[in-house]
Amino acid sequence: MNTSLAPAAAPRERLVHVIQGQFQISDDPNVVLTTVLGSCVAACVRDPVLGVGGMNHFLLPGSNDGRNDSMKYGVYSMELLINGLLQKGASKGRLVAKLFGGARVVEGLSDIGRQNAEFAEKFLAAEGIPCLGKSLGGDKPRRIRFWPQSGRMAQLILDSNDTEVFKSERKRAAVVTPAPAEAGAIELF
Repeated sequence: MNTSLAPAAAPRERLVHVIQGQFQISDDPNVVLTTVLGSCVAACVRDPVLGVGGMNHFLLPGSNDGRNDSMKYGVYSMELLINGLLQKGASKGRLVAKLFGGARVVEGLSDIGRQNAEFAEKFLAAEGIPCLGKSLGGDKPRRIRFWPQSGRMAQLILDSNDTEVFKSERKRAAVVTPAPAEAGAIELF
């Protein structure tokens, strides 16, 4: 009788989609937070010592002035993300961030992407949270992936005409799915 055990299969990564007006936090090494950004901004914030991190996705800079859709606004979204990390045991003094998005994807309209990016950078500076990397601005949308436990990032620049990507992201709930490999993706940081 052979009593040796076969090696266990490696756990599969699980994609957690962060849609507009949401945030997610995890310390699971198999979770990958992902979103698609045009003019919106996502902050990926983590405590590298504890191995916990999170991502938000906000649409507008500043605050909501008492409206019901608070998560669309940067101040509320950033505060919820940071407070959620602190509730998981993160230390504010160890938090680090990376910023993505803020593109000007529709020519002729106000440059809300630039405003979102500037807001996010100023917010982090005011809170004393170092920004270790960023990919802000431009005129193309991007898909990002963030491994919150390790801090690893990947970004894929998308075609500006691919409106189907945005339609599907808006409809998607925070569904957990296996992470497929993407051809043409680049890895950052």
